[in-house]
Amino acid sequence: MEKAILGLDIGGTGIKGGILIKGHLEDIRSIPTPADQDKEHILETIALFIESYMQYDFAGIGIGIPGLVDVNEGIVLGLANIPAFQHVELRKFLTERFAKPIFINNDANCFALGVHKFGVGKGFKNLVGITLGTGVGGGIVINGHLYSGVTSAAGEWCSAPYLDKNYEFYCSGKFFHNFYHQRPKTMAKSALAGDPVAIKAFDEYGHHLGELIKHILYALAPEAIVLGGSIRKSYPLFKDSLYKTLSTFLYPTVLENLQILLSELDETAIHGAVALVEVEPEVVNS
Repeated sequence: MEKAILGLDIGGTGIKGGILIKGHLEDIRSIPTPADQDKEHILETIALFIESYMQYDFAGIGIGIPGLVDVNEGIVLGLANIPAFQHVELRKFLTERFAKPIFINNDANCFALGVHKFGVGKGFKNLVGITLGTGVGGGIVINGHLYSGVTSAAGEWCSAPYLDKNYEFYCSGKFFHNFYHQRPKTMAKSALAGDPVAIKAFDEYGHHLGELIKHILYALAPEAIVLGGSIRKSYPLFKDSLYKTLSTFLYPTVLENLQILLSELDETAIHGAVALVEVEPEVVNS
């Protein structure tokens, strides 16, 4: 029988888990992340959470984290919003505890791998996943394999300079907070109700996101770009301005062969984490 795989999504506020059994993700659970505790307490919390799944006799564990990872050594170099979790030998700790294969990567990389393996990215050999939420994350699949880069930092367009700041400032929820002092979800409701200010905000947002995608196209020219994160749900509000900006891209044949898709997976991060266990030996790290 096919063995189960455990996937974990470790974030600054919560730790979420799920079991992949025969291609289906089941038994989704979550616990708060003890972000204000010391490293040892956080490690023990993760271990106890994994122990709660031991009845499944899973074959391996895949873990996505919002930070940089030494993928080869399984060392978490830094984890967003958890000050104590810096340069943590997470793979070593969990391997000694559970004697199972452990695979760790950046959560945006996991998103790209998850949509490629289980979601709308199936069938594309080359794709980019972009998560649009509190921040902007990016992951790259090349020739069917995840490209992580050095310390899993490939696809970090969020920090690339853009206008007077960077792409994250203009392409994440920060755009709506910084310029309109509202949450994206609130502004989306206003835009759908016909509020001209909110409509204008999403037009501007679509333009900025279009510039980010142009930046990606010049570097990678993928077959598909898959959008994830909470802001993707407002795609109809910024689709037109996004494509208007993309129309200025200098290579029309690239645009003609590009599909922009929305992730339909509810637990993309966990899907991507379990996919690490299946494909990790073929991951391109540099």
